[in-house]
Amino acid sequence: MSKVIFEKLLILGVGLIGGSLAMAAKQAGAVGEVRGWGRRQSSLDEALALGVIEQAETDLERALEGVDCVVIATPTQFAAQLMVDVVQRVPASVVVTDVASVKGNIAAALTKQFGQVPANVVLGHPIAGSEQSGVAAASADLFVGQRVILAAQEQTAPAALQAIESLWRATGADLHAMSAEFHDQVLGMTSHLPHLLAYALVAYLSDQPSSSDIFALTGGGFRDFTRIAGSDPRMWREISVANDKALLEAISGFEKQLAELKKNITDSNGPALEALFAQAKAARDQHMG
Repeated sequence: MSKVIFEKLLILGVGLIGGSLAMAAKQAGAVGEVRGWGRRQSSLDEALALGVIEQAETDLERALEGVDCVVIATPTQFAAQLMVDVVQRVPASVVVTDVASVKGNIAAALTKQFGQVPANVVLGHPIAGSEQSGVAAASADLFVGQRVILAAQEQTAPAALQAIESLWRATGADLHAMSAEFHDQVLGMTSHLPHLLAYALVAYLSDQPSSSDIFALTGGGFRDFTRIAGSDPRMWREISVANDKALLEAISGFEKQLAELKKNITDSNGPALEALFAQAKAARDQHMG
């Protein structure tokens, strides 16, 4: 069991990620009490019934009373607005963090309001999840062995950073540090782009006149590749808009790669195709094998 890091933890948005963090932290003994806030009472009631949180509030001011850590786990675009609102309302002694998939928009919103990212804010992103959403899909084991990225700033208070690091370590996560800009660039290529490609492929096939027959004939490779197209469309709409710059750069880079494939197929250039496939296989084997 971990020592108690935060006596009163507030989760804003008790869904899959927020709920899983609450469960993992409580299981590890890293928090005393977990309070949940949301705009829908029905979701909070479900979180209470599942034992994910001990208290529920739909009023933000009441939810913030007496807490020593706030975790913003709402959709990405709303998270930026909510982060500013929370920081304005809480004492500087309260640690504020998030789990959003995009960091740049939150850092920009804070900088616009306060001149910089405040010292009590630690931007974070757990690289973990599921195609399922909602608190019913939450699991205390979701973060075990998974990467969590923390994008601390130069002015981040060491005590705040250390507390958030300890919280995530208590969940079994593997911590990594990087800038908000580099985070968005990397995730744009490795997570956001693949989700868009999966959505695009499924949409393309569903528009075909014989789509029912096409889907009936798909195999395991297709199911593996398009599994992420089963993710929450609203969440991915928000991520795509919030990380537009990095995502557009990733799409442009992929279009160039696709154009090269198209040219080699048009030219019946088998050796060039095989060389590209071999290069990709070697890279995957080296880094992910």
